[in-house]
Amino acid sequence: MPTSSAVATSLASQLVDPERTAGFFPLSEMQPTDSARAEAVADPGAPIIGLVLAIYIITFITGLPTNLLALVTFVRQVRHRPNPGAVLLLSLTVSDLLLLLFLPFKMAEAGTNMTWQLPVILCPITNYCYYTCIYVSTLFLTALGVDRYLSVAFPVQYKLRRRPAYAMAASVAFWVLACAHCSVVFIGTYYRKHGLSQKCYDNFSSDQLHVVLPFRLELSLVLFWLPATITIFCYVNFVRILLALPNIPRRRKHRAVGLAVATLANFVICFAPYNISHVVGFVEKRSPPWRIYALLLSTFNASLDPVVFYFSSNAVRKAFVTCLTSVAGRVRGAGPQGPCLVTSREQGEDTRTGSGDELEGSSG
Repeated sequence: MPTSSAVATSLASQLVDPERTAGFFPLSEMQPTDSARAEAVADPGAPIIGLVLAIYIITFITGLPTNLLALVTFVRQVRHRPNPGAVLLLSLTVSDLLLLLFLPFKMAEAGTNMTWQLPVILCPITNYCYYTCIYVSTLFLTALGVDRYLSVAFPVQYKLRRRPAYAMAASVAFWVLACAHCSVVFIGTYYRKHGLSQKCYDNFSSDQLHVVLPFRLELSLVLFWLPATITIFCYVNFVRILLALPNIPRRRKHRAVGLAVATLANFVICFAPYNISHVVGFVEKRSPPWRIYALLLSTFNASLDPVVFYFSSNAVRKAFVTCLTSVAGRVRGAGPQGPCLVTSREQGEDTRTGSGDELEGSSG
């Protein structure tokens, strides 16, 4: 299996043409390849574009307010009393918001029949942030699973070594790992123009796919399949141990199960199909025609992560309930109409955000 640096070097030699470069962004003007023609034939056109735009809009509308609410909640939590779980959840929220920040550019691409009408420089930047945020989310979800498993499997030993600084260091390492792997986008992204058709990071030639497909496989192995295996192990044992403890209230056990289900559903529904397309593409030596649908599911992760936040933190649960009650009251013109955020005093009550209040009884 080629290393990331070797793949990047090979990709640079095949994708970058010094005579067709604008600044440091490769700019190629090529005749349609057999691979491009095949993908064009497989593209059903308008129905897919409508679906892509609809998913982007739904993700943006549902993900932005919930992640902003979670961001404010976790920032207050970390400032009041930082703990590893809160740090990891805050980092996960930031990655979701960064993805949502660049999602309007993807909407604009879908709205113009999947052509790139925006400035050329935004093509690699948008795709780089887009893919980086998708993959770094898997790492944060895995770290949260490890944190919860260790909290119930080794409550005394782990509590003595559990430090926010370790979570901060892990967060930085995750960002570096994801950014380094996805930096190939700056080498491989190209802006193709055939008359009025302008494409960004699409329709690779056969020579380019020869390099891109192995890199995608390595990307999925390191940033999805390995984290997914660890996450499944941690949450299965987390739930098994917690359900066997007699001193844990049933309500907390239900939340633990809900947390495990929400996290594993995130991996299975959002991330697995897209990474399966990497494996299938490597075997078939081409990009699967259903790859675009799988990528849409990965985008929807930004809307599902708040469900994980809900089961992970008392503060987020209170904030969500308070906000929904406030909005409902304003719609009816009656009832409570307070702010959509919990107070600092309420934040202080949730001193174990990230490991979840379902863990309190298991660690002492």
